[in-house]
Amino acid sequence: MNILSLLLGSAAALAAISGARAADAVAGAEPESAEYVKICDVYGAGYFFIPGTETCLRIGGYIRYDAGVGDIGSFDGAQATDHQDGGINGTWKNNARLSLKTWTGQETELGTLKTYTETRFNFGNTAKSGIVTADPTDPEGVYNKPVTLNFAWIQLGGLRVGKDETAFDTFIGYAGSLVQDAIIPFGGYDTNVIQYYFDAGNGFTAVASVETGSGADQSIDSYVPFVVGGVKYKGDWGAITAVGAYNSTSEEWAGKARLDVKPITDLTLFVMAGYGSDDNVAKNFYKPWTGNFAVWGGGSYAVNKKASLNAQISYTDDKDFAVAANVAYTIVPGYTITAEVDYYDNLDADDADAIGGILRFQRSF
Repeated sequence: MNILSLLLGSAAALAAISGARAADAVAGAEPESAEYVKICDVYGAGYFFIPGTETCLRIGGYIRYDAGVGDIGSFDGAQATDHQDGGINGTWKNNARLSLKTWTGQETELGTLKTYTETRFNFGNTAKSGIVTADPTDPEGVYNKPVTLNFAWIQLGGLRVGKDETAFDTFIGYAGSLVQDAIIPFGGYDTNVIQYYFDAGNGFTAVASVETGSGADQSIDSYVPFVVGGVKYKGDWGAITAVGAYNSTSEEWAGKARLDVKPITDLTLFVMAGYGSDDNVAKNFYKPWTGNFAVWGGGSYAVNKKASLNAQISYTDDKDFAVAANVAYTIVPGYTITAEVDYYDNLDADDADAIGGILRFQRSF
C-alpha cells in the first residue's frame, strides 16, 4: 500500500509540474511588434520619420485629367488635322497629369530645415496641335510631354534657395480658385531664387528675393539678378499685401497690391491691381499683361462641405476683359470634380471674343 501510494503521489507531482510548465508556455508575453514607421506630427498630417534620422518626410501629389472645349484658337479648345481630308478640326484639349511632391522638415540649432519638390508628368495634346507640326515641342496628336521640375528648394529658417515660382506671385497670391485664373496673366512663374522671409510675429511678414527668371527672353543676361520685395499684414478679417519687382534684362519694373476680406464665414473676396512700366518692352517677366495696369477680382463661396462656387473678373487698360466661373464638388475626400466656363474679349478689337469650358477630375493624396 505504501509503495503504491508513493508511486501514485510521484505521478501526480510530475503531472502538476508538466501542467505548470505548459501553462507558463501559453501565458508567456508576446514579442513586441516592430515599429517600422514612426509618425512625425510636428509639421502637420502625413509626415513620418525617415528611419535612423531626425528628418520628417511627407510624400504626396495628385493625379488629374482635364478636358477642355471652346472656340478654335482660344484658351480652352484645341485643333487637329483631319486624318482623311487633311482639314483642320476643332477637338478636345485634353491632358492627364501625375504630380509627385515631397516635403521634409527637421529642427536644427539654426531653425527649421525644410525642403519641397514637385515633379510633373503630362500626357495630352496641345492647343494648336493641328497647325504647328514641324515644331517638336508642339507635335501632332496626343503624346507624352516633357517631364518638368516645378519646385526644388531648400529653406533654413527664413532663407530659401532653389527652384520656385517668383515671389511676385507666391507672396501676394494667385488670382482665385479657378482652373483658368490667368486668362489675363498676373506674373511670371518658374525661376531660381535666393529669398529671405521675415515674420514679425504680429501679423506682419515680408520677403526679399533675387531671381533669374526663365525662358529665352525672360532670363537674366548678366550678373545682375531680378529683384522682388513684398510686405503683408494678415488678420482675422483678411489681409493686405504689396509686392514690387525689377527686371534687369528689360530694365522694367512692376508692382501689385491686393486686399483679401472674409465678410462672412463661408465667403472670401479679393481684389488685386497691377501696374508696370513698358518703356523698353510691352511685356516682361513681371508684367505679362497688356497695357500698363490690370485688375483682378473675385471670390469663393462654400455652399456646403462638398461644394464651392468660384469666380473671377479681370481687365487691363488695353481693353482686355475676361470672366471665369466654376463649381467644384468633392465626391469623396481627396477626389474633386470641377466644371468651369471661361470668357475673353478685347473690347477694342473686332471678333476677339472667345468662350470655352473645362472639366477637371483630380485625386489628391
